[in-house]
Amino acid sequence: MGRLPGLPCFFMAGNTFGILFRLTTFGESHGPGIGGVVDGMPANVDIDLEFIHQEMARRKTGQNPYSSPRKEADILEILSGVFEGKSTGTPIAFFVKNTDARPEDYAAMRDVLRPSHADFSYRKKYGIFDYRGGGRASARETLARVVGGAFAKLLLKGSGIEITAFTSAVGKIRIDSDIATIDIAKIEANPLRCPDPLVAMEMEKYLESIRLAGDTAGSAVSCIIKGMPAGLGEPVFDKMEADLAKAMLSINACTGFEFGCGFAGVAMRGSEHNDVYGTGSDAHNTEIQPMTNKSGGILAGISTGQDLAFRLAFKPVPSLRQDQETINLKGEKVILQGKGRHDVCIAPRAVPVVEAMAALVIADHLLRNRAAKA
Repeated sequence: MGRLPGLPCFFMAGNTFGILFRLTTFGESHGPGIGGVVDGMPANVDIDLEFIHQEMARRKTGQNPYSSPRKEADILEILSGVFEGKSTGTPIAFFVKNTDARPEDYAAMRDVLRPSHADFSYRKKYGIFDYRGGGRASARETLARVVGGAFAKLLLKGSGIEITAFTSAVGKIRIDSDIATIDIAKIEANPLRCPDPLVAMEMEKYLESIRLAGDTAGSAVSCIIKGMPAGLGEPVFDKMEADLAKAMLSINACTGFEFGCGFAGVAMRGSEHNDVYGTGSDAHNTEIQPMTNKSGGILAGISTGQDLAFRLAFKPVPSLRQDQETINLKGEKVILQGKGRHDVCIAPRAVPVVEAMAALVIADHLLRNRAAKA
């Protein structure tokens, strides 16, 4: 699937994610629209269209002063695979029209290499680049992931699995609470989707100063998955954490993934980090289980049945409202003017995308586990 020696690469691979539960996405930021195909959805799963639209709305632009002001209607069209409110077991195809695309806004950038954007690497690989908002490299593509992830969540609902993500850091401001103690009911109470109201206020003050300076901020998103059964994940190359890492690092601007104690474990001793075993304190529950969860719900690539927890780093959005010096395709120095519709911080809108990608991974492994036992 690579490029031939001496020849340009004429196709883009890597548009499909998953083994048994698969999502294929298509479309560009300022093209006609964004869409996808979900394969592997079992038949007779209740399809709650209102829930899917709610998930899409959580990802929409214009929700707060720190997100892009682009205003898309985001009306979902189901083209196949759903009948009388249930999945039919056939591919679910969907499409969302772009109603606020402004390709003309990018005309001046067609020959300019924007710092830290896909312009340079895409041109190196394909010899062509859709400069209209980044084309396929735009965060607009994540809308299809959220739709696909919503279908996966509906499947997981039948198994009692719940996925919740939230903003845990903006710049140097972060939540210090243990992820297990987070009050998930407070996540949607503020525009930054931070469950700690006081920390959220600090984050907003910081982002306002960043916005006024025409700059952007890095951030972190944490995710916890409850109701996980033990035994999901495949050893060696398809470990649960490996598939989650691939899913998360495929999200625009995601630059880091850690699960359980993550990098904090570097400073620990083995005697501090080990999860020892015991039985439930309830007389009615004598099942053997880990008594702590420093492993983040995964051991040897397989879920332990505990809550699965991980954290992601997102780099600052590279599109600024500041002028930047760069070069054009002729190698001439030019000034890239700081204008356009861009996010100041990606975390609040990344939260539903993180949940969607996690749902795709868990749904895929759930079906793979069922298939292995059949």
